[in-house]
Amino acid sequence: QVQLVESGGGLVQPGGSLRLSCVASEFTLPYFDVGWIRQAPGKEREEVSCITKSGLSTYYADSVKGRFTISKVNANNTVFLQMNNLKPEDTAVYYCTTGYCSDTYYRSSEEYEYWGQGTQVTVSS
Repeated sequence: QVQLVESGGGLVQPGGSLRLSCVASEFTLPYFDVGWIRQAPGKEREEVSCITKSGLSTYYADSVKGRFTISKVNANNTVFLQMNNLKPEDTAVYYCTTGYCSDTYYRSSEEYEYWGQGTQVTVSS
């Protein structure tokens, strides 16, 4: 059983930064692609970013490209999402998930993949 625990969300002003962390069960990161998916009220779910199990490929949604950076440290079982220049439209619950990652898209099914409990990010003045 894979467990994913997110942290780092909070309230930040527009233009500010946050770093989300996702701690995975031991031995997870070398064997699973991992990414971040966000869900805002009244909006469709959005696959934000992902990183492959090898760490050699990453994906970013157009809406966050140039502002968000995903990284991981296998030794610490942790995936990070550095979010800079945050905008009100970034407000959502951010979920750390396993899935399929390529450099052009990320897919994760709640039914067949592992999801964390989510962390709230609110961007507001």
